[in-house]
Amino acid sequence: MKKRYAVGTIAAAGLVFVLACITVNIYFPEATVKQAAAEIVDEIRKKDADKTGLEAAPRLPALRQAAPFSLVPAAYAQEATNVSTPAIRALKESMKTRFAVLKPYYDGGNVGESKMGMVEIRDEAGLNLQAKAALRNLVKDENNDRTELYAEVAKALGIEASQIERIQKIFAEEWIKNASVGWWIQQEDGAWVKKA
Repeated sequence: MKKRYAVGTIAAAGLVFVLACITVNIYFPEATVKQAAAEIVDEIRKKDADKTGLEAAPRLPALRQAAPFSLVPAAYAQEATNVSTPAIRALKESMKTRFAVLKPYYDGGNVGESKMGMVEIRDEAGLNLQAKAALRNLVKDENNDRTELYAEVAKALGIEASQIERIQKIFAEEWIKNASVGWWIQQEDGAWVKKA
């Protein structure tokens, strides 16, 4: 009886060991998230529209830009980058409106883009009490919308909630890349610098 119990225990321990060695690869469509982040940030900031005075042309999927012939159907390639839901559209509109109000604070060095895809207050010097309160509310509302946006992008792309931080980091790179010269940006090591 003891021998049978010992063999069963060893077999169970071996099974647990084998199962512990199995890693679960969670699919994360990084290229799709990067393209979606670029499109969303560009639309909110309207950088291309500011330069030309016209609406920026939507970006074509990389597969369609690379070659006119592809084994991947064009409809599939287009679908892979289409990250738009009513919630995302509403968040983008809210953020576009708020950006017009936040822009002078970026230009004045009062706020900056953090490495985690959030807006942070950098300096409140020269602002009266009312302006400080308004700025804090703007930043809070912007960060709430950004947090919700990252979750909605994950939901739209079928990405697990545990991967939202990766989406946030990708968006952070886009916010920083899209920042104007002279705006404060946070580097990976946490240091703040003015974008050159």
